Amino acid sequence: MIELKKVIISGGGTGGHIFPAVSIANALRKRFPDIDILFVGAEGRMEMERVPKAGYPIVGLPVSGFDRKHLLRNFKVLWRLWKSMRRAKSVIKSFKPQVAVGVGGYASGPTLKAAQKKGIPTVLQEQNSYPGVTNKMLGKNARVICTAYEDACRFFPEGKVVLTGNPVRAALLDVDLTQAEAKSKLGFDPAGPLVLVVGGSLGARTINRSMAAGLQQFVDNGIQLLWQTGKAYENEIPAALNGMPGSIKATPFIDDMGLAYRAADLVVARAGAGTISELQLLGKAVLLVPSPNVAEDHQRKNAQALVNHQAAEMVLDADAPARLTAEAIALVKQPQRLKVMSDAISAMALRDSAEKIVDEIIKAVAEA
Repeated sequence: MIELKKVIISGGGTGGHIFPAVSIANALRKRFPDIDILFVGAEGRMEMERVPKAGYPIVGLPVSGFDRKHLLRNFKVLWRLWKSMRRAKSVIKSFKPQVAVGVGGYASGPTLKAAQKKGIPTVLQEQNSYPGVTNKMLGKNARVICTAYEDACRFFPEGKVVLTGNPVRAALLDVDLTQAEAKSKLGFDPAGPLVLVVGGSLGARTINRSMAAGLQQFVDNGIQLLWQTGKAYENEIPAALNGMPGSIKATPFIDDMGLAYRAADLVVARAGAGTISELQLLGKAVLLVPSPNVAEDHQRKNAQALVNHQAAEMVLDADAPARLTAEAIALVKQPQRLKVMSDAISAMALRDSAEKIVDEIIKAVAEA
């Protein structure tokens, strides 16, 4: 078997890119204990903090995304891209990886392009049902593209795509409590229905404002609420909680997401690929509110893929202020509908994704 000694993993920007990247790195290290893994991220982005905390070195590129609203600002973006290409070329030359793995995000483009120019095999991990422009371009010369959705296959060269799923945080799957025990541990009535609302680590403005406006409806209907507001909104939310009973809890950040997921009867969330993969593996009924502020509108396409399988319900961001609270309450009052959604989303889960991706990485190096 091929012995992997040096691997570059590039990408980030959001937890949806970083968590799979770290999971792949952990699976590589488990298979090859002496492996040398270098991450390449974007300066000032989340990965520059999260990756070192996970125990891996990281190099930053000055790359940033294109500004679609203010086109003149893209001169600076192009300058940063040129600098990033030069730095990525230098990193590839000095580190000499056997393979470069791209997980999406600003840094993956320059890094994998530099690797491909040097003849180093590249592997893409595409989390979404609708790939971004960068991955579609990189896919032409990649050895293999690991995807989580069958729909993504049509965007890449035939014969290169392998359905592996998205790796998720192992801690989410290691909760031994029953749902009632999880509710009790979180301070809720174990016999009452619970809605978990999450908008990502920074929060989601539309979801937060829709929830804030509808808190009394949850109380009136006897439904408990665990609401992760995100750190960007921690000062905005307390006023909305005035006079609310203990069945309504809000927090900027949930430390133990595995416990929170276990307790929930229904999850309200954005439709990022990482979140969806977690929900699939956990079999959680979900009401999705796709973010409209993402490239290629890929969150709506992620959500629609689940809706088409009766595995989720969707409320568009523009409709959320008028509909979200009422839809969540109506759903959580239908245990049979929740069961159908739970079974359907669980059936879509692709398990052991990180191990499958490592198998593909090894194969890409062996065939180089």
